[in-house]
Amino acid sequence: MRCTQCDGTDLQPGFIEDGGEHSRGYSRWIEGPLKVGLFGGARRMGKQRRAIEAYCCTRCSHIELFVRRDD
Repeated sequence: MRCTQCDGTDLQPGFIEDGGEHSRGYSRWIEGPLKVGLFGGARRMGKQRRAIEAYCCTRCSHIELFVRRDD
């Protein structure tokens, strides 16, 4: 992997924390455009959810995000 900002090759793995109320502690990617429900929250029912992999470039501090594949 390479950083898309500086072309560095030393990307440190990590994760994006979700500290919201009732959160699981990590963020997820949800398929499709954001649609807001009746009470203002995101409508997620029936949509595929995948974990997000995050990597930080040790050279320029840019963060790269990838959706984890279901391999």
